[in-house]
Amino acid sequence: MVFETFDALIRHVKAAPGRKRMVVACANDAHSIGAALEAMKEGIVRPILVGERDVMKGILEELNAGDAEVELWDCTGLQESCELAVRLIREGKGDFLMKGKVDTSIFLREVVNKEHGLGKGGIMSHVTMFEVPGYHKLLLPVDGGMVPYPTLAQKKAIIDNTVGVLRRMGYDCPKVGVLACKEKLDPKMPETVEARQLQEMNRQGEITGCIVEGPISYDCAMVKEIADFKGYESQISGDVDVLVAPNIHAGNIMGKMLTCTCGAKMAGIIEGAKCPIIMTSRGSSEEEKYLSIVVAAAAAE
Repeated sequence: MVFETFDALIRHVKAAPGRKRMVVACANDAHSIGAALEAMKEGIVRPILVGERDVMKGILEELNAGDAEVELWDCTGLQESCELAVRLIREGKGDFLMKGKVDTSIFLREVVNKEHGLGKGGIMSHVTMFEVPGYHKLLLPVDGGMVPYPTLAQKKAIIDNTVGVLRRMGYDCPKVGVLACKEKLDPKMPETVEARQLQEMNRQGEITGCIVEGPISYDCAMVKEIADFKGYESQISGDVDVLVAPNIHAGNIMGKMLTCTCGAKMAGIIEGAKCPIIMTSRGSSEEEKYLSIVVAAAAAE
């Protein structure tokens, strides 16, 4: 199974039995609540909103949803709201977590807390999905939001996290390209060396459930004709699912280029915790938050 568009992914999630329970930390803004209500209306989630009750009820009234069957947990203070939301997940009262109107640093402090957070002892990474005009299926450039300068072991974990999400969505064998500025091994360029090591890990069974190739340049990964012209033999060229960036800057720039310049739609979650985590920017659109809810619901299957 491969998803060509977000609409196809939405249909897949809506067809799944039952609704996922989504806990929203600091649900004190209209975009987060609006996205949650849309996902509830579509039969995707059952929202559990954590924040100031009066504020949340006021927003629900403004959205003409004052009588909506939404579970509210009253909590004053941003840190307290995040702590309570994380606790609800740990107690099995929610299937995934979403950040509302709160600074990322405050939210993450509770998520990664060693005593009562959601960590599993490994790397948490940012899994982003893009619907790009001109490309035939959803594309996942990673990691542009969590791990600044990943080591070889961390790059392996980023691949494992991302492939794990796709396989839970129903993908049989995701195609992963480890990016560099060239598709040839160059000992003077550590990015190419690590990309080749990741490819070898895949071939030796240390990275499973996918096909990994690297180093591979962006053009060879995305356009088979260019790879053929350059003589680059590939199983993934022109049909890649995942693009692994060499560092957070490259991943972040690639994602913003796709949205700002290419008109792509995006969604994203944090993977590697005890549940999928939606951590969109406070300024993200309601559409981006809704699509991220869809991705998290699919990843929580």
